[in-house]
Amino acid sequence: MQARRAARELTLILFSQFDKKITEYSSKDVDEMLLKSVRILTNNSTESLQLTVGGLLEMKEYVDNFETDHPNNLSRPIEVSNIPVPLTSDFSGRIEEMLNIAEKAMLALEIAEMATLECQSDVKDYINKIVNKYKEYSQEIDKTIQECSKGWDISRLVKIDKDILRIAIIEMVYLKEAPMKVVIDEAIELAKKYSTEDSASFVNGILAKVVRKEELK
Repeated sequence: MQARRAARELTLILFSQFDKKITEYSSKDVDEMLLKSVRILTNNSTESLQLTVGGLLEMKEYVDNFETDHPNNLSRPIEVSNIPVPLTSDFSGRIEEMLNIAEKAMLALEIAEMATLECQSDVKDYINKIVNKYKEYSQEIDKTIQECSKGWDISRLVKIDKDILRIAIIEMVYLKEAPMKVVIDEAIELAKKYSTEDSASFVNGILAKVVRKEELK
């Protein structure tokens, strides 16, 4: 997994904790909030895993009972193992849903682990680059979002959407270390994961305008 992908997600959680102007936070403040971000991500992942495990245990019990009570197995001797029987589409859908939850949880744990390991200092370095650029250009960045929002009042936008846009604009306009398409795709994925149903298309539309406005390639 790429360090920048981990950095984007942790930066989003970090930005969600800002309750005053970014310029009022010291480097120590940011480090403490980053540690808190890792803990938030880890705790959320743990809760998701616990829920998933509980669901999987229910599914296991369901499968066992379904196979045992199936006519093909009821007629077999008790000492003989059950034979597999076809599962319903509804059951398969439930398994798929839980697997998706487990995958997200494991991904989040991987991000947290990467951020805390010394050998992955590039994650923290990239986070600091984003934070420092936002400290320096926060007014310009928010103005860009406002101008590209078709008359929307930026103060009324969902905060998580604004933070996703801020991170993406910093990467696209001020850092330019990652491919533009990757930055946009990752911003859309963050919107799908953390915000409302309409946020992904909104973020995509705003960033497309930023590309044209800044004449990015």
